[in-house]
Amino acid sequence: MANAGGGRPPRRTYTCRSCGAQSPKWAGQCGECREWNTLEEGVAQGSVVRNPRFAGYAGEADQSRIRPLSEVEAEVRASTPTGTGELDRVLGGGLVPGSVVLIGGDPGIGKSTLLVQTLARFGEETPTLYVSGEESPEQISLRAQRLELPREHLQLLAETCVERVIALAGRHRPGVMVVDSIQTIYTQQLQSAPGSVAQVRESAAQLVRFAKQSGTAVILVGHVTKEGALAGPRVLEHMVDTVLYFEGESGSQFRLIRTIKNRFGAVNELGVFAMTDRGLREVSNPSAIFLSRHGGEEVAGSVILVTREGSRPLLVEVQALVDDSPLANPRRVTLGLEQNRLSMLLAVLHRHCGIAMFDQDVYVNVVGGVRITETASDLTVLLAVLSSYRDRAIPRELVAFGEVGLSGEIRPVPNGQERLREAAKHGFRRAVVPRKNAPRQPIEGIEVVAVERLSEILDII
Repeated sequence: MANAGGGRPPRRTYTCRSCGAQSPKWAGQCGECREWNTLEEGVAQGSVVRNPRFAGYAGEADQSRIRPLSEVEAEVRASTPTGTGELDRVLGGGLVPGSVVLIGGDPGIGKSTLLVQTLARFGEETPTLYVSGEESPEQISLRAQRLELPREHLQLLAETCVERVIALAGRHRPGVMVVDSIQTIYTQQLQSAPGSVAQVRESAAQLVRFAKQSGTAVILVGHVTKEGALAGPRVLEHMVDTVLYFEGESGSQFRLIRTIKNRFGAVNELGVFAMTDRGLREVSNPSAIFLSRHGGEEVAGSVILVTREGSRPLLVEVQALVDDSPLANPRRVTLGLEQNRLSMLLAVLHRHCGIAMFDQDVYVNVVGGVRITETASDLTVLLAVLSSYRDRAIPRELVAFGEVGLSGEIRPVPNGQERLREAAKHGFRRAVVPRKNAPRQPIEGIEVVAVERLSEILDII
């Protein structure tokens, strides 16, 4: 059936927003990555349309040549500090010219606030451009006025067409450009709606090419799904140089920025900010804010963990509550830790220490909304669980870290001495650590208790 213009109707295609695979018809499950409900409808480009970006391939191949790696000069590109120490930490020292940073987080968590603060400081030294596809310039100006930021050097552009954004940015030549957000940007080369998989992928690809060719550092703001992952195609994270995630509870004052990918620095770095009436303020000593130690009272089920986030040791409080369960299947609830690992640790505790909790509900929480992913928390979790189960408080001056194996052994973790020095700096006087993490030379101010088997920690309680 012909359309109103007398031509053939556009051919429809369905693209997976997770892996980018295309299908001629809709299905509940993607045939490539096996994800469910990820196929989105779009308009397929005609097979006879020639992409101008690939024109002249034969001539370009004649000009290119293959070179050995030894002939390529290793050039170190210096990064420019943003003026915020915690942001520089997760970026690997600052913004690198020509780099592309993707930052995501829940709505209202502070992404736009942090970027407006950053550009306002950058604008005094280098030209900046804030491209807004969601807020009007008046709203951004009102936010900057409320935060008492200098507004003379911050350039704004309310535009959603990526071709016009690149054309205007090419004339303005900013050193740093923010695009808020990539889901609102569209390209005229595609007919699908903004926010679709094809639009997000193509718009991001054009912005990445612009950054590499012009030397402008581009920061893309991305929406997140209800599961907390960045919305859009998975290839979006592969195209950029750095991926940052905002974390934190909506009711908490603190905001955490975690590095998921970084081509210019370490991954899994953590930056800590506090939300105030003057915007986001960096927290230089995050260990102090996560140690809420109940005044002068010792309580059961509370143990301090010395974890490591990126290149920095961090002290956090792990709390456990063990209570009689009225259910046939007792609850195993974790906040900030992996739930399956808690079930495994309780099984190890039963097998090697003879302490069964099959009739107990076990709740474990990491204070402050921090998410712990490393296995160094195993020993701390078990100490907190045993403390709550026996209703015996762990001494306030004690810290612990170590991995627990299925055979009941306490395995070492990386950077043990650096963790102990951090604990001693905050006034802790005793540490329970794996035997292989015990320092060869005593560390001033802290007594180290080295354990090799899980059964040895029962004497500590």
